[in-house]
Amino acid sequence: MKRIKRKKFSIAFWIASAFLALIVLMAVVPGLFTPYDPIGQDMTALMQKPSSAHWFGTDNLGRDIFSRVVYSARLDLEIGIFAMLVPAVVGTMVGLLSGYYGGKVDAIIMRILDIFTAFPLMVLVIAIVAILGSGIKNLFIAIWLVGWREYAKLVRGETLVAKNSEYVAAARTLGFSNARIMLRHVLPNVINGAFVYAISDIMLCMLMGASLSFLGLGVPTPTPEWGAIIADGKLFITTAPWIVVFPGIMLALTGISISIIGEQVSAVLQKTTS
Repeated sequence: MKRIKRKKFSIAFWIASAFLALIVLMAVVPGLFTPYDPIGQDMTALMQKPSSAHWFGTDNLGRDIFSRVVYSARLDLEIGIFAMLVPAVVGTMVGLLSGYYGGKVDAIIMRILDIFTAFPLMVLVIAIVAILGSGIKNLFIAIWLVGWREYAKLVRGETLVAKNSEYVAAARTLGFSNARIMLRHVLPNVINGAFVYAISDIMLCMLMGASLSFLGLGVPTPTPEWGAIIADGKLFITTAPWIVVFPGIMLALTGISISIIGEQVSAVLQKTTS
């Protein structure tokens, strides 16, 4: 049994998990990796290339890029996780209610969902942030307002199938309330799809945060954040490419790692439920 369990996940999964563990460690104890202040300026070390003193080089203000990349991990992970949580919970409950009750409830919710899905997600987020103003708080609000729609669609589809199953019919025969049937019988059987999507959604939220920071609508300067660092270095991409290359690599590797983990978890869940 132990050998079978160990082979459920591939080597790529464990490599991705190890890399994400490193990112989490950077977020929790960034001082363990670098002695430099991420916003400290050194006018004697402007635009220096990567070296033993500054592994990722320095920017136009003499700030150590490696330190800024390391300290960015905390904020980027916070954006990815906390921007995902609220839409995941709200969308799951909306989809559960819509699929279970059907009729007018489903019709109203689906019309609202149609309005939100009529526009690309990123366009809606940018529009909301542009109205509310830039900043981390408004970034979270914008993602929370529109990020629930995918969860609602996923859970609604699963619920439409689950509510006609034998175990739900048995629960109704026993006189259980709709709330109990939904939360204790239907939800545990329809949550897998939303859970797998939530893993990938962490990276989508991180990318949205980085994109908005790049556009000047997200994290304000000089707060270290991968997208903001890339935005600061875009004017020097030909003379000092290391300013944008290293945070871009970290963002890409984090995204690839989360995608690998999401795919592996999805495959394992499908095997266990089939």
